[in-house]
Amino acid sequence: MAERESNMGLTTLRMNAYGTLVNRVPEIREKYHKMRDDQTSSWQRPLAWFYLGVLNLGWLLGWRPEGAAAGRGMGRDTRTAKRLSAKGGVYGGGPAESVGSVRETPERLAQRLSAYDVISFDVFDTLLFRPFASPEDLFYIVGQKLDYLDFRRIRMEAERCARQECLEKKGHREASLSDIYDWLEREAGIPKEEGMRVEQETELELCFANPYMLQVCDRMKQSGKRIIALSDMYLPSESIRRMLEKCGFGQIRDCHVSCEYGCSKSDGSLYGKLMQKLGTGRYVHVGDNRISDGENARKAGWDSISCTNVNAAGKPFRAMEMSRITGSVYRGLVNARLHNGLQSYDRDYECGFVYGGIFALGYCQFIHDYAQGHGIERILFLARDGDILSQVYRLLYPKEEEAGRIRYVLWSRLAAVKLAAPYYKYDYFRRFLFHKVNQGFTLEQIFAAMELNDLLDGLTGAAGPGGSTGERLMHAGLSLKKEDTLTDRNVHTVKDYLNGRWEQVLAHYEDQLEEGRRYYEKALDGASRAAVVDIGWAGSGAMALDVLVNRVWGLDCEIIGLLAGTNTRHNAEPDMSEAQLAGGKLISYLFSQSHNRDLWEQHDPAKGDNVAMERLLSSPLPGFRGFFGPDWEARALTPRTDREGKQAERIQQGILDFVRLYQESGMSRYVPSISGRDAAAPAYLWMEARRGQTAGEDIQCVLA
Repeated sequence: MAERESNMGLTTLRMNAYGTLVNRVPEIREKYHKMRDDQTSSWQRPLAWFYLGVLNLGWLLGWRPEGAAAGRGMGRDTRTAKRLSAKGGVYGGGPAESVGSVRETPERLAQRLSAYDVISFDVFDTLLFRPFASPEDLFYIVGQKLDYLDFRRIRMEAERCARQECLEKKGHREASLSDIYDWLEREAGIPKEEGMRVEQETELELCFANPYMLQVCDRMKQSGKRIIALSDMYLPSESIRRMLEKCGFGQIRDCHVSCEYGCSKSDGSLYGKLMQKLGTGRYVHVGDNRISDGENARKAGWDSISCTNVNAAGKPFRAMEMSRITGSVYRGLVNARLHNGLQSYDRDYECGFVYGGIFALGYCQFIHDYAQGHGIERILFLARDGDILSQVYRLLYPKEEEAGRIRYVLWSRLAAVKLAAPYYKYDYFRRFLFHKVNQGFTLEQIFAAMELNDLLDGLTGAAGPGGSTGERLMHAGLSLKKEDTLTDRNVHTVKDYLNGRWEQVLAHYEDQLEEGRRYYEKALDGASRAAVVDIGWAGSGAMALDVLVNRVWGLDCEIIGLLAGTNTRHNAEPDMSEAQLAGGKLISYLFSQSHNRDLWEQHDPAKGDNVAMERLLSSPLPGFRGFFGPDWEARALTPRTDREGKQAERIQQGILDFVRLYQESGMSRYVPSISGRDAAAPAYLWMEARRGQTAGEDIQCVLA
């Protein structure tokens, strides 16, 4: 009895110690298990315990493991943003990210390689890429196909165990795929033949060529040299040959794999075996691993040429606070494009590709899902944020375009405030006047923005005698001039003046109101339910359009507003749209008070966050001022040719290229929708890195 109680006490003590040292901090637990699970011998355990002690000591001293959660002090992405904005960083005066990975031209490398008799290429991360930041993340998709929970972790455990069994039985650790699935069938119940088939099919389906190496190999076709592939891999050589052929490397028929030789590049012995098999000559090996592809090749008498591991090169720049699969796919695709060595890109292109692409892609998926599930007959993308969104949507869903359901329509906060003034009178004064108080805008600028220039003289007294408002103000001791700025002292006087001439104010917009009716009647084309897409933030654009369509123009079409994000706690009116959001009149993708509240708490218009997000959806088209002038539509659809217009074109090109790459990767079949939280992570990293760099806004924007 005493012995049993002693054992129970010891067990309790061990569990308490484990809970304190391992489970207390998730990041420590993850790193400890990554090491401990590989330590299978009893003599290795003290090393794992020592490592655990170091992790806990470091945590107490303030050090945080890579990838520590954002909620615990400074998050990983915040640290990345600070590094990018530091002196010499991408946003601290340094070069664009891709510049550092550009290498010699494919022609030059092919010329160098032609001097050798046997040219060997590493396969994975050199010739072939996977659409993941980590190769083992492909196992998520295999597990999805097999309907097997936690398959990625179990598959990694199976490989470790199969290698250990191989070492014990054959004296080496080069387990084959068959060995791995022997273990999985025995220990996990996964049918061996099905599992092997699914994994090889998935590898073949998702792999894609390194464009740099594809050009190198294309230029060597006529060289007459022997080109081989050499890989430390569990897949059979025939499977790898099929992958190479699919990706355009069909000229490489000679494929050598470690599991079929019982030795590897990582221990250096595979190089010697191949030299014995292939005969004498000058050998060179090209690969991304510094040790196995570089040092070990040279020790064996080969020359070696290193290439960049794209994921290692891109890791310091990437957003990490994303879900595991979507985050890995995003990072893998971005890294493959920017760091393959073929070319560099300008910063505007990278802005679109790296930060805007996944945002636009996820938002358009969200729009499509909503439209399909709610009987939406027409999707109206509002200018100008809707320019690139409509392009992405058409790229993703061409049948929607063929069916005529998509429209890019001219609209703006300025147009909305003017045309909806009869119904949203309070909003008219709030946006045109009270949002501009004490910001340095002159009365002349304010009245010009409202298109009421002819009414300004009556306020300032320039209209002459006759009991004008200007004269009454002078008698009251308050004299206003056109060049006076709008302040908290005179704003109510200006408002009262306009209120007293309200019918005159509305008369200025009557022609535009009628022109707008004709325009939207054609755009809606008899639809009874339409979604209006905007970036945000209060939803005023969609709500104003709803009022006009149904209360003013009588077009009888239900309008639903789809927003990227809403007003946040930092807005002067954080609850402005809550009733409409609660009732489903407005729907938000990224955040609102009811979902992704961490973003809702974080997003701050005063720090330039609204402006930054709108920059990600930049358009070369000019701002829409309203339905006036003989060529109002042509003006609004003619791209600018100035510097900002060119920058917007490059941002849009980056976004479209990311979306195309995502489509080509085949991952949309397995990750059909990107959550708002995932889509936001790269954008917020970029915004954090650019704090204080956002420019002021034009008065005509009439901020929401």
